[in-house]
Amino acid sequence: MAKPEPGGRVPLDPVTVEILWSRLIAVANEQAAALMRTSFTPIVREVGDLSAAVFDARGNMLAQAVTGTAGHINSLATGMKHFLRAFPPEDLAVGDVLITNDPWMTSGQLNDLSVVTPVFRGRRLVGFFGNTCHAIDIGGLGLSADAREVFEEGLQIPICKLYEQGRPNRTLFDMLRANVRAPDEVLGDLHAQVAGNQVGAEHLLRYLDEFQLPDLEALGEEILGRSERAMRQAISGIPDGDYEKVCYTDGYDRPIRVQVRLEVRGDEITADFTGSSSQVERGFNVVLNYTAAYTNYALKCALCPDVPHNEGSFRPVRVTAPEGCIFNPRFPAAVAGRQIAGHFIPHAIFGALAPVLENRVVAEGSGGIWLTTVRGRGERRFVTVFFSAGGMGARPTADGLSATAFPSGVASSPVEVIETGSPLVIRRKELRRDSGGPGRFRGGLGQSIEVEVRTGEPYVVSVLSDRFLYAAEGYVGGRPGAKAAFRTSTGQRRDPKLSLSLPAGARFTLELPGGGGFYDPRQRDPVQVAEDVAEGLVSPAMAVREYGLHLDRRRPRHRASGT
Repeated sequence: MAKPEPGGRVPLDPVTVEILWSRLIAVANEQAAALMRTSFTPIVREVGDLSAAVFDARGNMLAQAVTGTAGHINSLATGMKHFLRAFPPEDLAVGDVLITNDPWMTSGQLNDLSVVTPVFRGRRLVGFFGNTCHAIDIGGLGLSADAREVFEEGLQIPICKLYEQGRPNRTLFDMLRANVRAPDEVLGDLHAQVAGNQVGAEHLLRYLDEFQLPDLEALGEEILGRSERAMRQAISGIPDGDYEKVCYTDGYDRPIRVQVRLEVRGDEITADFTGSSSQVERGFNVVLNYTAAYTNYALKCALCPDVPHNEGSFRPVRVTAPEGCIFNPRFPAAVAGRQIAGHFIPHAIFGALAPVLENRVVAEGSGGIWLTTVRGRGERRFVTVFFSAGGMGARPTADGLSATAFPSGVASSPVEVIETGSPLVIRRKELRRDSGGPGRFRGGLGQSIEVEVRTGEPYVVSVLSDRFLYAAEGYVGGRPGAKAAFRTSTGQRRDPKLSLSLPAGARFTLELPGGGGFYDPRQRDPVQVAEDVAEGLVSPAMAVREYGLHLDRRRPRHRASGT
């Protein structure tokens, strides 16, 4: 560590910057850990559907916690500009906490509450901590694609002060309690968000003292400059040109077209979504903030995944979509299920880059994580939400991961947590054989989940899901993954994005899709195919049909000897 200069300032040589940068990420991790430890719901505590980050005094994101989702963290980075427009630094004081869930300003959905806390050193503003968490309920029609306008989807909170100089906004807290189905859980998580930011602020002040930094300005400029230069250098490695991709999601009454054109010019990229479907009358619309979030994430994954992510990474990238497009809808479009189409953005980005970056992209996967909401309709009122994931697309060097959320980054809800915290019983949960797209590297497998509600009363279920019509594409000769399915014990088979009422005792089964394969499946190691068959991941019929494996002549499996 370099010695302080005469004025007490630490010189920012490369070694010192690396230490300071790593420690700043650790501060953000402490913020996220405190939030998760104090959360009331499995959505935050177990699944990690959140973001947490530290910003400089101008609202530039400097570092993020290692947990969370791209849709939350990247849109919060953009959303900070809206917070500062509503409340400039001169209007903030010690003890203030800001909040909003405006979809067009943050992460595109009313259920996502964004909380921002300014950090003061003495009377001087030195930065902000922000987080976004998924609230289990926000009122309205519930978390489904049922609504035709955002007004039907729940309570909207404009940017305002949740706390003012340490005093809670009682009116806002009372409004939240009166408008949500699970007030204790929603308000409990909101308090956890405030606590997480406060822990981050305390760690940041100790950090500044330890390293004798007056503020984050000089360090922030160096960090942002490094990330920007790394991103520009990576873009420069792509030949100038236009690279396009079209893919489809199921939509509801008609498919949704996802079209992107990447215009590479020197060290900058413009991602243009012209040609995508127009906005729709159901809750599948994706605000531009969220569109940009997943565009930046996908480009970062493909081009320079090892460089820490911050505001500097965004600077060489421009994201556009025509107003009124599915990826830039006009208010008051319904947006509750925005992740369905939004999570296809990385697939389109990777598909566009595949001709020039074949070894840096992932084949199409199951799409967004499946978000299942179950609400009681009888005397036992309840609402519970759980997450589940299909298969990732295969990588150019390895099989895709099974039952793994990509690009969302959140975990699937553990069975024990679902059953302990709700009246749901998971009767069956297993990988779907043959659901991974065949390839030299096989796509990840989806899963089957059979659910029962033990209240003995009717209930409503909705599942924000996709790939019932369009399977995940394989790349460079890889085959598509299996499509999705939804079944009920009453015989109903339908797309469950809209709410479905079921009678007491009825069960429903989620059949999550698999990811696409990479390269010709006939190039796969026959020993590995035989292993897949033995483990029940691939059927003998598929092994013969797709992989050309002659089961009677395959090489025997080799097992390590043991005692």
